[in-house]
Amino acid sequence: MEPTSKLVELREIRKAFGGVVAVDNVSLNLHPGEVVALLGHNGAGKSTLMKMLAGAYPIDSGETLIAGQKVEIRTPAEAQAQGIETIYQTLALADNLDSVANLFLGREKLTPWRTLDDHYMEVEARKVFKRLNKNFTNIRTPVRRLSGGQRQVVAISRALYFNARILIMDEPCAALGPEETAMVGRLVKQLKDDGVGIFLITHDMPDVFGLSDRLAVMKNGRLVGTYRTGDVTEDEVLGMIIAGKQPAGKEQCVR
Repeated sequence: MEPTSKLVELREIRKAFGGVVAVDNVSLNLHPGEVVALLGHNGAGKSTLMKMLAGAYPIDSGETLIAGQKVEIRTPAEAQAQGIETIYQTLALADNLDSVANLFLGREKLTPWRTLDDHYMEVEARKVFKRLNKNFTNIRTPVRRLSGGQRQVVAISRALYFNARILIMDEPCAALGPEETAMVGRLVKQLKDDGVGIFLITHDMPDVFGLSDRLAVMKNGRLVGTYRTGDVTEDEVLGMIIAGKQPAGKEQCVR
């Protein structure tokens, strides 16, 4: 894949629930090794847009292209087959299971005798966990007893192990302390270095300006604008979120 090629192209995506238009002809794209922050008030349509990419909702109209190829994503399994993984704010982890079991949850490795291959799964889990955080060693502890940052490692590792090229992260630093927030920031930068493209849904301005390359603001289901993060100020971003007002004299970056 050429470094300038697009991992994702969303073209004039529309979604309505009854008479309410949740996403109104929104176009957005994502490149390898790029973080695009998706911003807006609750109800702006950003989560609905990402849920369509993740296969949770069908699109009503528009086109989705992955690596230049038009695809139809109707289920989460079809999204995963395209290399798309989602890390929700709740992380969707099974609290009673350990990190190894969570890594392979729903995609367990079996022996030729159709029993769980626990040894294989633990060896593979240790490799991927070490890649993200070499200090994460208590992998057999139920995840309910792990810190928020360690739980994020498990969720991100699950996406990476199954070859995610496109990652949707929903408020990844919510309810984390400063040290764990910094750790998640390091993980995001590591993913970028590995060529993973990330859509980052967040309300946290430090996350936006610290992690994203571009930002896209939605309001009332429409796209207000897409800009290089370094080209706009926090006040200008807030103006887009609150008033739907594009910053004066700033050129959009839709790439």
